[in-house]
Amino acid sequence: MVHDAHRHIGVLPAYPFYGGPPVSPDTTARATVRQLIADLDAESTERALVIPNYGVPDPAIAFSFNELAIEAAQSDDRIRAGLWVSPRSEDAHLTDRALALAGESGVKALKLSFLLGGRPTDPDCRPQLDRIFATAARHHLVVHVHTSPGAASDIDEVGHLVDWYADRVPVHLVHFGGGMSGHIKLAGSRFFDWIGAGKRVYTDLSWAIGFAPRWLAREIERRGLGHDRVLFASDQPWGDFAGEYARLAAATGGGTLGDLVFRDTFAALYD
Repeated sequence: MVHDAHRHIGVLPAYPFYGGPPVSPDTTARATVRQLIADLDAESTERALVIPNYGVPDPAIAFSFNELAIEAAQSDDRIRAGLWVSPRSEDAHLTDRALALAGESGVKALKLSFLLGGRPTDPDCRPQLDRIFATAARHHLVVHVHTSPGAASDIDEVGHLVDWYADRVPVHLVHFGGGMSGHIKLAGSRFFDWIGAGKRVYTDLSWAIGFAPRWLAREIERRGLGHDRVLFASDQPWGDFAGEYARLAAATGGGTLGDLVFRDTFAALYD
């Protein structure tokens, strides 16, 4: 039985990514709560944080799935909801509407990504970021932030959010940097430096390159720090539950670290 700290709900329209024909790569995306619950049953997933699906360059589509995520959380006690919010000033009216739902039963997180625009260090984004994190603090929510190497999602950029806000709001760095440079920056020192400085920082290993889960587990044991800051996440439909589970189970083993990663840290944050 596992707890999944990051998966999505909602089916995106086909889109001509990278100049090609319209495609739908998220083949296991789920349009309904019933389909989502069937997946949880098949996986033996005991708890799940469910976030609106996103990826096509139209933020309104991701925002439109917020009510679906809330419906899922209010339909089944195994499910917690994360709401899509945006750091872009152009999306302020949509973010206002999303933040108004932050007090709804079952809502436990806010999710933002710079893949659809904006940048942590862009002065135009700072008022929206301040509002997002203030709402998270008021409602005791976790803020999930996508990370991937380069551009606005690089840990060099996203790390500013940890510096600015993680003293009072838990910040979940989704994908542990998302690739080679991010993994090395975080496992090499930065993740542990933040924890040592009292920052409320968390992460998951979805999308991680092969070496990263084992290295992070080894560093946690060596440093005696970070056991309670790593969560399992499938990132369905963009990740693969079976593959993500197998890699992280092999890295963490069947002891205390594995219990924390697959169950106990999720329970501490969301139950």
